[in-house]
Amino acid sequence: MEEWLVLVNPKAGYRSHAEARTREALRRGGVKATVRVPTTVKAMRDAVDMGAREGRRRFVAVGGDGTINVVVDQLLQHEWNEPPVVGLLPSGSGSDLARTFDIAQNIEEAATTLHGDAHKRVDVGVLEGNWGSRYFINVAEAGLTAAVLHRALTLPRWLGSSKYHLALALTFPRIRLVEMTLQAGDMEFSGTSLLAVFANARYFAGGWHIAPHASTSDGLFDIQVFTASKKDVPRLWWLAKSGSHIDEPQIRTVVADSFSLSVSAPWPVEADGEYFGEGSMRGRIRRGAVLLKTAHP
Repeated sequence: MEEWLVLVNPKAGYRSHAEARTREALRRGGVKATVRVPTTVKAMRDAVDMGAREGRRRFVAVGGDGTINVVVDQLLQHEWNEPPVVGLLPSGSGSDLARTFDIAQNIEEAATTLHGDAHKRVDVGVLEGNWGSRYFINVAEAGLTAAVLHRALTLPRWLGSSKYHLALALTFPRIRLVEMTLQAGDMEFSGTSLLAVFANARYFAGGWHIAPHASTSDGLFDIQVFTASKKDVPRLWWLAKSGSHIDEPQIRTVVADSFSLSVSAPWPVEADGEYFGEGSMRGRIRRGAVLLKTAHP
């Protein structure tokens, strides 16, 4: 079996001791691997590039959604005859992609997925804006939750997923509805909105079931436009925890393989726990771009 290149984000989570736990889990499981511990985003990208130049095809991201987002984005800067295989060992405060695939939320149990040949061919989203072109594998948003994420990044890591609730309370008073135009599939929406969601997978923000019908293998974004007023946000925020917000009349939904979003004012954009920037953007799906290692086919 080809060796894994395991890339550990030592800063993911709070006191996760990710490197030591990863090495021990791999040793106990008899997983053949080279472990590298990049300490910055640039170093993580450089480690991916080095692995690709070495001819590797099997990569493991140890961290949260931000870590796998960086790894996948950098992998897809390279040309592949066959999609690269990506494993995930969660150690971050969110680790929402793992929830979609029923991967355990800890390094030790998740390491068992690195055995065998089971994997799923997974679509990846592409976002193009004033930040350039970036890939993402889980969920992207523009508006309220992107602003919340941007604020949450400044809060102490020991808060875990509860930092998103605190960030909402701190951000909410300054949020304004924005005039936007969205073209996606058979939807042409023009009006005011607090939030637009572009989901490839199902969960975000530490377990919130934002897109219960999303699929990572159908070649489509699950798109939601929140037309609610600010007074409706607390109720919709809690409904989104279970995915029951989706049937509310203030939520416009469509599935599409691409979209174009224009906004009248700077609007924050994030994907998979990483803040991209502000403004209008375009998106599209790249089908079956990676093979995600899972316990079952």
